[in-house]
Amino acid sequence: MENSDRIIPAKETVYLEGPQSRTYELGFVIRVCMQLFKGIRTLHFVGPCITVFGSARFKEDNQYYKDAREFGKRIAEMGFTTMTGGGPGIMEAANRGAFENNGMSVGCNIKLAFEQKPNPYMNKWLTFDYFFIRKTMLLKYSYAFIVMPGGFGTMDEFYGTLTLVQTKSITQFPIVLFGKDYHEPLMRNIEFMAQQGTISKEDMSLVLVTDSIDEAMNHIRTFIKSNYKIKIRKYIWD
Repeated sequence: MENSDRIIPAKETVYLEGPQSRTYELGFVIRVCMQLFKGIRTLHFVGPCITVFGSARFKEDNQYYKDAREFGKRIAEMGFTTMTGGGPGIMEAANRGAFENNGMSVGCNIKLAFEQKPNPYMNKWLTFDYFFIRKTMLLKYSYAFIVMPGGFGTMDEFYGTLTLVQTKSITQFPIVLFGKDYHEPLMRNIEFMAQQGTISKEDMSLVLVTDSIDEAMNHIRTFIKSNYKIKIRKYIWD
């Protein structure tokens, strides 16, 4: 029997709408599976990635934008693909740094109410309806994560990645928090959690906090070189 008391979404796209009819739920499962399939099929061929997280709100004249652009360039020089959330701000800057230096640049964009558009500095990108699929794709193909200053979305990505590494749900990849001043309150809170026993003190070592692009890239390069054998090759983009 169909649920006659289901909530009617106020808008066409609502993701946490509670129980719906069984027909609707079947359609939801199919949409999720199709987006996962498309994401895996596309990103399987982009090569080993380094993901850069950060705010969509920083403009070109912001120092963090300039730093993210340099990160994209350095990632390209390593032979890795730069992966971002595909939008503006820090995401655009990192993609731009790779794209302008003959590196591979990809993005996992998201449909939002305010119409986030893909930035123009990507060789390939996908646009997802659901954040959880997007986050899965941003994590699945990356060997390191650079977290630039950002807001709620960036913190969600940071804590989500850190939790998966801490619980050994994914391999322990290097996580870099870039911007000591910006992230100082965050680190104080993490230290407080360690003091209270809600996390282990050893968990503090999972993150490198730095203001140095050189230190960040050396940390990532050393970790990857010591733990993985990765064959870097040129990829053909259609």
